[in-house]
Amino acid sequence: VETPFRRMVSEFCESKTAVVGLVVFAFIVLIAIFAPLLAPQNPYDLAQLDIMDGRVEPGTVGGAGFTYWLGTDDQGRDMLSGIMYGLRISLLVGAGSAIIACAVGASLGLLAAYAGKRTDTVIMRLVDLQLSFPSILAALMILAFLGKGVMNVVLALVIVEWAYYARTVRGTALVERRREYIEAAQCLALPTHRVIFRHLLPNCLPPLIVVGTMQIARAIALEATLSFLGLGVPITEPSLGLLISNGYEYMLSGKYWISFYPGIALLVTIVSINLVGDQLRDVLNPRLKK
Repeated sequence: VETPFRRMVSEFCESKTAVVGLVVFAFIVLIAIFAPLLAPQNPYDLAQLDIMDGRVEPGTVGGAGFTYWLGTDDQGRDMLSGIMYGLRISLLVGAGSAIIACAVGASLGLLAAYAGKRTDTVIMRLVDLQLSFPSILAALMILAFLGKGVMNVVLALVIVEWAYYARTVRGTALVERRREYIEAAQCLALPTHRVIFRHLLPNCLPPLIVVGTMQIARAIALEATLSFLGLGVPITEPSLGLLISNGYEYMLSGKYWISFYPGIALLVTIVSINLVGDQLRDVLNPRLKK
């Protein structure tokens, strides 16, 4: 029996590029989850770092007896292990901030569309005010006040991103609010929260899923930018952005691998997410179907 979910999966698989992106992203997620089992070194454990192995070339056998396949950075940290653990931080920050921002923004967007009048005006003026600031500038100001830390970065990204979800959900909810099933639910005197979250929200999910997928990639890129500038995660928990920053000053001295390989990992992660999100947009939006 053909169900909407099976039809969506079938249409998604029509794009080989999107399927490749999904497989690559799933592979990256598995690497991040099982990093403690796969990584030859724990880059967070300072006792395992040997400064004498700092900035060695890829393929060099270190003093610990294992091969640094991607070389080391200036602190003797194995780049392969650093990338595996860095993916955990980047994905955690990106996915965590996107989920929280989605919950906040979707709730406010639904409230604005359903309540209307002054509530809608106040919420949308806040959205316009938020979107008027460049994301990187707003995040820098927030982190300059809060300081470094994974949770502070997540909070900053939530504050920066929630407006995108609110505007998207409000636009869809305004259309759905005029449908007959909403009028029927109101005639049955159902509680407001049940009408919003049980009837209105499920019909606003398709654009929300697409925006959420894109925002995860955007949050990962923004976190990498903040860490590169020195206002992201602390140096004891390096993300991909911080790994790139550690090797930036050595780029012109021939030690390219310190920044190059984390940059490639960041690029592949963002591109794979965007490929999946782009195909989801085509599948979930009937107007874009050819």
